[in-house]
Amino acid sequence: MSINVGIIGTGRIAHMQLAPAMQHVKGARLWSVLSRDEQRAAEFANQHGAMAPVNAYASLSAFLADPSLDAVIIATPDGLHAQQAIAAARAGKHVLLEKPMATTAEDAATITETCTEERVKLGIAYHLRWHAGHRKVAEMLHGGELGKPRYARAIWTWEADDNSNWRAHKELGQWWGLAGVGTHCIDLMRWMLLPQCGEVNRCVGVIDKSQYGGPHDETASVTLQFGDSVVADITTSVMFSTLSRFELHCDDASVICEGTLGASGSGTILINNTPLEYDVMNPYVGEIQNFIDAIEGKARIAVPGSEGQRNVELLAQASSAAG
Repeated sequence: MSINVGIIGTGRIAHMQLAPAMQHVKGARLWSVLSRDEQRAAEFANQHGAMAPVNAYASLSAFLADPSLDAVIIATPDGLHAQQAIAAARAGKHVLLEKPMATTAEDAATITETCTEERVKLGIAYHLRWHAGHRKVAEMLHGGELGKPRYARAIWTWEADDNSNWRAHKELGQWWGLAGVGTHCIDLMRWMLLPQCGEVNRCVGVIDKSQYGGPHDETASVTLQFGDSVVADITTSVMFSTLSRFELHCDDASVICEGTLGASGSGTILINNTPLEYDVMNPYVGEIQNFIDAIEGKARIAVPGSEGQRNVELLAQASSAAG
């Protein structure tokens, strides 16, 4: 029996990553699609082979009313997540929610509480956890092979052509670069460092908005302190493009990941200057497969709502600290 999955949102990530990944997920099939524009939903559904007899909708209530729909992947602008995720949960649909899960910690908490009350699965889509090389590094770190962590840093940027992107404005989002990629970096740091270092007890942010003068971050630096000692620095920007990089420095090893912070599942990883071999795999397949396995009772959700909520709290703290 297959889990019937609907996609809410027909933007770039849904079109380029999520829908194609569905073709390789065991035990699931793309069932239906919801967009603000029903014609666009129909084109998306037909292009990606959505299998429901009625596979395209412009009405959330009609989309969720389908009794054959088991689960949804929500890939809409951040400001719409809470309303859509809560409605889906109340309709009895399991929810895989793109990041960040909400624009406020309060909304994130409500999403989590509603999914718990309705007894549906809730997962947050941080695909970097399913990069095969990152998973090897995490296994080595958590197994003690790299020694005690001392410092970590990540930089992930892209150059925006202008400020027309919805993330640059307050109507549908709360952050720009921080929501596009910074939230991924925060999750990566927490995944790697929490087991050995403890919870983040300090979060400091510095934000620049001088190019466009809009409400959201153009370049941002966030510093997290895990436990009482380990510092992690994150830099994001929409003002310049550079090779993404994640570094992890421990007592017994330094790990340098270049070009791994992205959608491809590729890049180079050096541990003490020695290349780490790993199989390049589609991380979106991994995150959706985990979601389906959790629905079927075969696995735990890798990134639960509580972790997504904490991520939003840290984004808000960094922004507040930056003024």
